[in-house]
Amino acid sequence: MDQTVTVVDLESPDDVALADRMKLGRDQIVTELRKTIVGQEETINQILLSLFVGGNSLIVGVPGLAKTLLIYTLARVVDLKFNRIQFTPDLMPSDITGTDIIQEDAATGRRQMTFAPGPIFANIVLADEINRTPPKTQSALLEAMQEHRVTIQGRTYKLDEPFYVFATQNPIELEGTYPLPEAQLDRFFYKLLVQYSGRDELRKIMDMTTTGHKVDIRPVIDGPTIIKHQQLIRRVVIAPHVQDYAIRVTLATHPSGMFAIPMTNQFLRVGASPRAAQAITLASKVRALLDGRFHVSFKDVKEVAIPAMRHRIILNFEGEAEGITTDMVLEKILAETPTAMEDQMATAGAR
Repeated sequence: MDQTVTVVDLESPDDVALADRMKLGRDQIVTELRKTIVGQEETINQILLSLFVGGNSLIVGVPGLAKTLLIYTLARVVDLKFNRIQFTPDLMPSDITGTDIIQEDAATGRRQMTFAPGPIFANIVLADEINRTPPKTQSALLEAMQEHRVTIQGRTYKLDEPFYVFATQNPIELEGTYPLPEAQLDRFFYKLLVQYSGRDELRKIMDMTTTGHKVDIRPVIDGPTIIKHQQLIRRVVIAPHVQDYAIRVTLATHPSGMFAIPMTNQFLRVGASPRAAQAITLASKVRALLDGRFHVSFKDVKEVAIPAMRHRIILNFEGEAEGITTDMVLEKILAETPTAMEDQMATAGAR
């Protein structure tokens, strides 16, 4: 197997300076978010990984945990156009993408069909409670999420870059909801779980929201700069043995596969798609850059794997009956899938 590493020059002064600006921009974004968001350290870190990669995220949490506020504040901080879509059972696909309307020319009096863009035409789109609308309307997001364009009446319209869909979902209210199809779930780069606030965090929230506390959110980064960061990220080196580890972690979710662990075979019905390995690789590259490195480590892969895969694997009946979660399976996979170094040590021990 060819283990040649393609040499990429990321040591030039321009690239080093851009990487430094990316780290500074990340810190500035967090500082601004902290003016309105209390706690949620892990959620913020994962959302920023998704932001710099250019991926869409599904954010799951009970009502009142500031999911909407977080994305709205993020849009203000990065100085991007923001639209919020409240998903309801009567929402139609055209309510998202837009539609043709008849308009009369004031000068000539002639009527003609004119395209009226829908709320999808923004840089950051918040799909609030995405599981409250039927699959037909949910699918209206598929092309936009994957191709960054929409097709209406045979005409294709490109969306402005950068483009993100952040969707929220309530995990406890099942009545009147429509589970997201696997094909759409696979389009999300990350699935993030928002946790409850702790005692000290709740005290800070009360101080901020029940007094005369005011905040001034200022933009600290713009769209063109984010696009430059995205281009730099894709040039970060991942060595073949580290890439192979990300691949083996992905393949370990496939029941009866070569790298499947016992827990996979016992509790999983469907494993992760190739998009999982892509997401792990890109998120690992962001994490490396934010840590001041131009190469991906095994630790990077382990840190980003679970949110990249938890929505891409499906439990079987036994797993659901036993109360197993996808995170439990993934944690076991990461614990039992050896790195290349561990493989070599095991081989040497066998000899």
